[in-house]
Amino acid sequence: MNLVAHASVAKHKTWAITTLVACTLLTVLPGCGIPTLRNPLAGRELPDTFNGEISGENSAHVGIEEFFNDPILTNLITQGLTENYQLKILGEDIEIANNEVLRRRGAYLPFVNIGAGARTDKFSSFTLLGSDNRLNTLPNGTNFPSPLPNFLVAANVSWQVDIWRQLRNSRDAQVLRYLGTTDGRNYVATRLVADIAENYYQLLALDKRMENLDRMIALQEKSLEFAKARKEGARGTELAVQRFEAEVRKNQSDKLVIKQGIIEAENRINFLVGRYPQPVERSTEFFDLNLHPLSLGVPCDLLLNRPDIRQAERELEAAGLDVQVARADFYPKLNLYAGVGYEAFNAKYLFMTPQSLVYNVAGDLVAPLINKKAIQAEYMNANARQLQAMYEYQRVILNAFTEVTNRMAKVQNYTTSLEIKKQQLDALEASVDSATKLFQGARVEYMDVLFAQRDLRDARMTYIEAKNEQLSAIVNTYQALGGGLVNFQYPNGVVVSMPESELPSPTIPKEEAPTLVPPTPEKAKEQND
Repeated sequence: MNLVAHASVAKHKTWAITTLVACTLLTVLPGCGIPTLRNPLAGRELPDTFNGEISGENSAHVGIEEFFNDPILTNLITQGLTENYQLKILGEDIEIANNEVLRRRGAYLPFVNIGAGARTDKFSSFTLLGSDNRLNTLPNGTNFPSPLPNFLVAANVSWQVDIWRQLRNSRDAQVLRYLGTTDGRNYVATRLVADIAENYYQLLALDKRMENLDRMIALQEKSLEFAKARKEGARGTELAVQRFEAEVRKNQSDKLVIKQGIIEAENRINFLVGRYPQPVERSTEFFDLNLHPLSLGVPCDLLLNRPDIRQAERELEAAGLDVQVARADFYPKLNLYAGVGYEAFNAKYLFMTPQSLVYNVAGDLVAPLINKKAIQAEYMNANARQLQAMYEYQRVILNAFTEVTNRMAKVQNYTTSLEIKKQQLDALEASVDSATKLFQGARVEYMDVLFAQRDLRDARMTYIEAKNEQLSAIVNTYQALGGGLVNFQYPNGVVVSMPESELPSPTIPKEEAPTLVPPTPEKAKEQND
């Protein structure tokens, strides 16, 4: 008896050791063939200042009402942010990303299915099942009916145990992409604010160009009348009359071209705000427009204020998690299955317990062993996409810094140019007045008056265009700094379909993958300080 007991214990020990060794091999061997990841090339550090300029404040934190200080323009921007069709399309992209988060969230939880079924089977008497049914009897001594009905009510559970955080990493990556989608929409919103403002100021510039032509036509018509009077008094020629009349007709023709430009500018604004063509209300101020003074802050502020940089950062973090997801394919997967229900050939016996009760429990541990090329390829592809995300992040930062530098330089240069052009205008206006008086006194020829008027008209047009370019540069600098996010329909100007409290916090485990997470803006500020 003791010998039998000792033999049984030894047998169980051998089985346990064999199982332990098999599980260890399943866990260790797949990880031996994991390829080494490639690291990114070193990127350039973000400069401490914008060409030596630095300020404590940042215009990106100024709202559109304060920055533009124009209720009409602010109203147009608000309409655009709520009615623009591109933003509505991007809003649906956010909804899609939100649903994908919910789908990934449920992947690491058990799947439970409940169902019921009924069937009837007629087995051949010359088969194993058919012959068994004739030989077997029910508990009451009767034979199984033929054909044989079957009724089933059961619940099944399947669960992939997330040992290596593969499913949770996949969920966290999608959460980051969901948040990145909202940042992408916000970047389009800032660009929309700038586009509406640019077209609005271009519309004001076209109005001033029209006013300039009206003033020049009125001035030239007076010169035309005086040339006709001189001709009738035999003190002038028909040539002077024809030249002044040609100049008047030229400016009248140019008015129609500008009128077409006004129509197109109005309709560009109407399209951006999501409405059909109609007249656009606008201010009469133009030359005296002074937008909110620009404050650049420090370059590291771009990491916080630019939505496109935040989107690239989230995509970089998500790509890092994708590497961990692909890495987990090298390791075993533990799947558990279970089911419980009632099954009987007759419905009146279906819920008899425990006679009709059925259940099963199973599990499997599966790991790749041979021919892992597909898994290795996907792992290296995930690494390549991670490197792409890193380079894209660096590219977006470089582009943002360059945009701010170029546009701020444009603001400064056009502001200085406007001051010089204003002095040119004053001199030309005085020259036109002098030429007109001299022509009336027969002391200069009509060509001197024509040239002086033409120079004045062209100089005014150039001055209007320079003012428009200055305003456009200010607006684009504001956008390049990250300005334009406002509270219009959603809190903080951000569309969030899922409540923030329900969003899982992404967790990036420490693995062998290279560290590609960008430095935080706070750390960058400390370095700059």
